[in-house]
Amino acid sequence: MNGFSHHFGLAVRQSREALGWSQEQLAARADLNRSYVGEVERGRVAVSLATVGKLARAMDLAQSALVQRGEALHQHYLARSAQMQHLCSQAPATL
Repeated sequence: MNGFSHHFGLAVRQSREALGWSQEQLAARADLNRSYVGEVERGRVAVSLATVGKLARAMDLAQSALVQRGEALHQHYLARSAQMQHLCSQAPATL
């Protein structure tokens, strides 16, 4: 899966944990299978808009807010990655 799927899944997990819910609780509230929620949280599946809607409604979030959380995590990762590449390119070569 791509990086955004991973970060979207992380946003789902962080949102769920902020509510103090288990994966089972989120799955039941979203009418999804618990193992599927786990796959989403690990970024192993690309979710449909319908699934984004179910997850967001279950956690009382706007769909756009849930996607934006994933996007923010993804952009933070990309910025850190670029920063690390820049730092590595500036380091003196050693033999």
